[in-house]
This record gives sequence, structure tokens and C-alpha cells, in this order.
Amino acid sequence: MSHPFAALTPDLVLDAVESIGFLSDARILALNSYENRVYQVGIEDETPLIAKFYRPDRWTDAAIREEHSFTFELAECDVPVVAPQAINGETLFEHAGYRFTLFPRRGGRAPEPGNLDQLYRLGQLLGRMHAVGSTKPFEHRDTLTVSNYGHASLATLLEGNFIPKSLLPAYESVARDLLKRLDELFANNPVNAIRVHGDCHPGNLLCRDDTFHMVDLDDCRTAPAVQDLWMMLAGERHERLGQLSELMDGYQEFHDFNPRELPLIEGLRALRLMHYSAWLARRWDDPAFPHSFPWFGSERYWGEQILMLREQMAALDEEPLKLF
Repeated sequence: MSHPFAALTPDLVLDAVESIGFLSDARILALNSYENRVYQVGIEDETPLIAKFYRPDRWTDAAIREEHSFTFELAECDVPVVAPQAINGETLFEHAGYRFTLFPRRGGRAPEPGNLDQLYRLGQLLGRMHAVGSTKPFEHRDTLTVSNYGHASLATLLEGNFIPKSLLPAYESVARDLLKRLDELFANNPVNAIRVHGDCHPGNLLCRDDTFHMVDLDDCRTAPAVQDLWMMLAGERHERLGQLSELMDGYQEFHDFNPRELPLIEGLRALRLMHYSAWLARRWDDPAFPHSFPWFGSERYWGEQILMLREQMAALDEEPLKLF
């Protein structure tokens, strides 16, 4: 069976962009993206555009439009974000069976790990985003839960025979023990979930002209606010405490943070680890994945995953980070 993007040739990409009124100069550059396909497309006498082609059957049209709507809400509140380009009021287009969206080209540099001045400014940006995100709920986007990020991920991995037989008992054992702990953790720490970026790693927060802006809200969903914050922290505990303080100083200028979310950080980190492995497994029929992730399925990879899940079990026993 052919993979979802088998027919997405350069000519089709150019035809799609031109089908909504642009004249390309035939220059096309594939950008680094696996879940979807993203291209920089040259436009005659104008700045190139970014064309994002959505993976078929992943999101409904309503869910994609809700992502776009959220992005426009942020932009209207002067939150720096790269919003889709609307053509006659529409942002989601279709050509030859592929849904796609155009974005203005906007580059930048990722934050420097541990840079306290940048963390303060990133806190301001995320606080502004969450102030908007908390005003109303999503209707068509997913909610991050232990069930869909954890239990469903384990089921995918066990059903797909991706884990080497020699390591399967060890991985399954630690994963099940961890999921039991996570069920208890989230049940004992109920918080109000809001609309968040969802995949807020440093590569999606770029600095240009001394201003940070957000890109790629493809994974926006309902989740605890701390889901967008914990990936900003790195290093030893004392370093993360200092980083958290700077992040929160900026964040709480625009949105109140509930400290009851802090115990969820290591649980969310564990869920991301499991979800990432399951994502690779679910996409393995796409030739781009075996080519780009040849180590998936190796004993070394799964041995490292077992070690990381055990480390997360230990981290759940440690005292959560606290605000100064």
C-alpha cells in the first residue's frame, strides 16, 4: 500500500499553490517536517510562502480550522505568532486530495538553553498565549490525558511488535508500573486544562529582531498550562529552579499560574517519551520514517527507553519543583 504522501510531487505542490491564485517561480524547497509535509515555495516578484500539506486522515477539517482560529485569536491580541494566510476568508485549501495551508515565511533562532533573560521573555510570551487560551475551550481538538498519551501509546507498541523480544518484558513491566503511577498522579492533582500550544519545545519558539514568536500550532490541544512550560527547563534541579523562577516572573505578568500543576511536570515528561515512541510506530509505513529513524526497533534504542522510563519512575518520587 502506498503511503499518504506518495503522490505529493513537487509539480503537485506548485500546482496547489497556483490553484489559489499565486504565480510561483518554480523554486521549491522541502523543509524539515515528518508528520506533515512542508515546503518553501518561491512566488514571482514576492517573498516566498510556506506551504503545509496536512497528513491525510489525521485531523478533521473542523479541527484544522479550529487551530487556525486559535492562531488568529492570538494574533488579534498581539501575541507574536505565525498565522495562516487567508485567501477570501479561507485558510484551508484542497488540491488533488491533499489539504494544505499557506503561511508567511518567518525564520529565527531557537532559545539558548538556560538563558535566564530569554526565559523571562518566553514566560511573558507563554503567559500572553495562555491568557487567550483560557478564555474558551476547544471543541474539535484532542485533550492530553494519561489514557491517550500513555495507555494508548503502550497498546500501539505492544500490538506492532516494534520492541525486540529480548527487551519486551522489561519495557512492558516498567511502562505498566509507570502508567499506574501516572493515573494516580493526575487523579490526585486535578487542574483546569486550557487551550495550549501542545508541542512547545524550544524549536517552536523562535527569536528574530530580539522578539520571540511562536510557530507550528499543529498539535494545539487542551491540557494543563504547565505542558507548555516544562520543556523550557533543563539541567540539574537547582538550575531548573532558577529557570522556573525567571519563566514564572514573566508568565505571571499576563496570566496566573496554578502551582498545583508543578507535580505534573515529570508525569508529562514520561507521557511525552511514550507518545514519541508510539508516534514513530504509527508512522512506520511512511517511507520517510524508516529512512530518518533507522535506529527505531534496535535493542540500543529500546534499552535506552527502558532506562529513561525507570528514571521517570524515580523522578516521580522526588519533591516537585517549587516557586520561590
